[in-house]
Amino acid sequence: FETERTTEEQQKASGPRQHTRLAMALRLAARGAALGARAGRPFLGSRTATAAPMRPCLAPLGGLRSLAGWPTADGANDFHGTTILSVRRGGKVVVIGDGQISQGNTVVKGNAIKVRRIGGSADGDSSSAVIAGFAGATADALTLLDRLEKKLEQYPGQLTRSCVELAKLWRTDKYLRRLEAIMVVVDKDVSLTLTGNGDVIQSPDGVIAVGSGGLYALSAARALNGLESENLDAEEIARRAMAVASDLCVFTNANYTVEVIEAGKAASK
Repeated sequence: FETERTTEEQQKASGPRQHTRLAMALRLAARGAALGARAGRPFLGSRTATAAPMRPCLAPLGGLRSLAGWPTADGANDFHGTTILSVRRGGKVVVIGDGQISQGNTVVKGNAIKVRRIGGSADGDSSSAVIAGFAGATADALTLLDRLEKKLEQYPGQLTRSCVELAKLWRTDKYLRRLEAIMVVVDKDVSLTLTGNGDVIQSPDGVIAVGSGGLYALSAARALNGLESENLDAEEIARRAMAVASDLCVFTNANYTVEVIEAGKAASK
């Protein structure tokens, strides 16, 4: 008799607890549904999960959202980095970039300079000349260019080592690894691509292209570079390839900045 009475008392005592837990669960579900509706995302535990569709995220892996000109969930706030191309042929290396900066579907600026010479003496000696082009966020790229210039001062005449050291710092530093840009760096000997993933890639044929129109420019430049014609030098190939990219890519215009390194001199156009 005592055992039965004890069991009945436990059931009576546990009843309010169960009701309290159920009420708390219902309140949490309602709060989650409300927050999901505000953010445009459904709460999975709510019956109204289908009422607010999720916004797809189309950003590329690694956080480099705008380098290839791909849209994101908030594409109106992303600056596209357009196109940078480098061609090496006949003792000459050329880096060319367009001048367009786009924010969403709007052209913000059409004459930006994204190709710069960060090395070389004032008399035009090309033995230490280094040309860099960037795609991505402008402030991020300028920060990386400043770091690269410091590495070149630390390792003069060693572009590959300087780029490797910068890539290591870019990958491991808590501040630098948040920078979203991609760089093309060349001198009289090598052509390199630097990314935030720690990659330092040397082109096997001397042709490099990055940015939203990079694939178009790369394809055209490689096709023209394979032609056995003495009339086509590196600069002519680069200009023709960029013309193809600017015709096909809406984030690339025909306002070009050209930097050239030749045997014995470095020139800009």
